[in-house]
Amino acid sequence: MQKRTTVILGSMLLCAGLLFAQAPAADQQQPVQQSGQSAPMEHHRGAGPGMQLRWLTQKLSLSQDQVAQLKPILVEQRQQMQALRANTSQTVQDLQTKAQAIRQDTNSKIEALLNDSQKQQFEQMLAARRARHQQQQPAQNQPGM
Repeated sequence: MQKRTTVILGSMLLCAGLLFAQAPAADQQQPVQQSGQSAPMEHHRGAGPGMQLRWLTQKLSLSQDQVAQLKPILVEQRQQMQALRANTSQTVQDLQTKAQAIRQDTNSKIEALLNDSQKQQFEQMLAARRARHQQQQPAQNQPGM
């Protein structure tokens, strides 16, 4: 049961990372360039805060001020998800519900930093992610998976 919980939670986190993996092209503004350094554990469990920050900076043409405000939000989300993964006393459903609440809270905080054009594009990115997730859902619910 614990292995199944770990697999399901890992899949959820991967789906959260997909939010930042594919989206429509960015507007005409020039994004702020980030350094080539990455966070130590970015290669584990989907996109880490550094990768997410670079991706959002590019796709939403974030200003330096927005980047500075966004970084702690993404770091906080990562920490909350790691704490959630470490909690083995809850049911899979509870973990999924809490992970979804963390993602929604993070998305709300991100939207609060964006201008109207960026908010619209971010909403489109989220809608595309939800559509991809719904397409993947039937395959995940197949017997024997």
